[in-house]
Amino acid sequence: MEIKLFILAIYFGILFFIGWKSSKKVNNIKDFFVGGKNLGFWVTAFSTRATGESAWLLLGLTGLGALVGVSAFWVVFGEVLGVSIAWIFMAKKFKRITDKYNSITIPDFLVSHFKSKTNHLRILAALFLSFFIIIYVSAQIDATGSAFEAFLGWNYFVGAIVGYAIVLFYITFGGFIAVAWSDFIQGSLMFLALCTLPFIGLFFINQDVDFWQSIAHIDPGLVSVWGLGGFNSVNLATIIGYSCIGLAFLGSPQIFVRFMSIKNEAEIDKGKWVAIFFTLFSDSAAVFIGIMARYFFTIAGYDVEETLGNNGQNSLILVVEYLLPTAFVGIYMAVILAAIMSTVDSLLVLASSALVLDIYQKILNPKVSLKKLMSISRIATFFLASIALLVALLVAISTPERTIFWFVLVGFHGIAASFCPTIILALFWKGFTERGAIAAMISGFLGVLFFKFIMPRLGGIGIYFDKIAELAPALLIGLLSGYLVSKLFPNKPAPQ
Repeated sequence: MEIKLFILAIYFGILFFIGWKSSKKVNNIKDFFVGGKNLGFWVTAFSTRATGESAWLLLGLTGLGALVGVSAFWVVFGEVLGVSIAWIFMAKKFKRITDKYNSITIPDFLVSHFKSKTNHLRILAALFLSFFIIIYVSAQIDATGSAFEAFLGWNYFVGAIVGYAIVLFYITFGGFIAVAWSDFIQGSLMFLALCTLPFIGLFFINQDVDFWQSIAHIDPGLVSVWGLGGFNSVNLATIIGYSCIGLAFLGSPQIFVRFMSIKNEAEIDKGKWVAIFFTLFSDSAAVFIGIMARYFFTIAGYDVEETLGNNGQNSLILVVEYLLPTAFVGIYMAVILAAIMSTVDSLLVLASSALVLDIYQKILNPKVSLKKLMSISRIATFFLASIALLVALLVAISTPERTIFWFVLVGFHGIAASFCPTIILALFWKGFTERGAIAAMISGFLGVLFFKFIMPRLGGIGIYFDKIAELAPALLIGLLSGYLVSKLFPNKPAPQ
């Protein structure tokens, strides 16, 4: 226990140092929210992946690997595809346009792009961001409390509050610079921890028996690319859902604000390969760790979730404790907390920028001084984080049987479905209008709710929508709505 606490103390000390050091570089509001638009490709690439993957990679994807085996590699395919499209086809164009508009926030970019004469789009985008981010951050705080409880035996509520306080400290002082550099360190830890563990596990595998034959003996479906039960229509729908998971990277604000902050387009050309290979290797390692958990801890006929936790989410923790000495267990605990915090810090800065710049400065008080705006930004960050903490604690009290990520979908998919169609159409279609953007944002979000809570309940076809999941159809609805409304209500030609 003492060793684990010592390692965590060192890790948190590094985060505090980053916050203090970054505060010396925050001279204006652009520094606080987008790092002065001067970040290098290593920091940007690792920061995007740490934010995009979150604890879902360490706990969720390893758990999926344990539950379904090699068919979880379809998720790896989908993630690599989404990251590749975002970096290769979207990042440079987005960087070029946002630099032209001198945008600091995503709503700022949209308003400038459509030359909005009203505040409707700005308010809608800012409120959507703030609302969904509070939900998403509350889920991550919930995961923090659960991680402290699982590793150290702490009270859940104490762990949640400690995680909240640590993240809030270094964000409040260092802003986006602290977030980006802490995400770089956290992303590096995630990558090394995931990619190292499978090689360590190989030394503990019985070399006299083929590993994959042992896995097939536990359940033949674990070695089938089609999933448990082999090829059938339900498994095909599941694979489509897995392959579409990378769609969330095609415009999610917490990812694209990194493209805004990078130094120049040349850095994007370098960073894309870092981001792509990070995703390929870390995601593949996560799936393999889950499969190893089946090898070490289950036999044929065992209840997987009884052994490995809900949705297999304890797979990584159990493998680490089985293979490594206590000191390294502490390191892996720090890695899991790093994954959670890398998402929390990014989202809080994003939501704070939406409230402070897009609502307060642009609408309520355009004449506010920059010095006062900096103070308000820190207050807004504290306010949003506190609301997210309160939501997490209330959910924990009211729904103790929840899994760690049971309500993260509304936040994560809500953000993606609201903004990805809008940003895709804004970048690649000149006929896209402000009314179309508003329609795309609203219909994308409503699509998430519809395909998550209504379509799966329908008899016959419901199971297919459940397996495909809500993100892909919601994004399609958003794209179609944006296109149709833009066609029905095109911009009036400028007078000659």
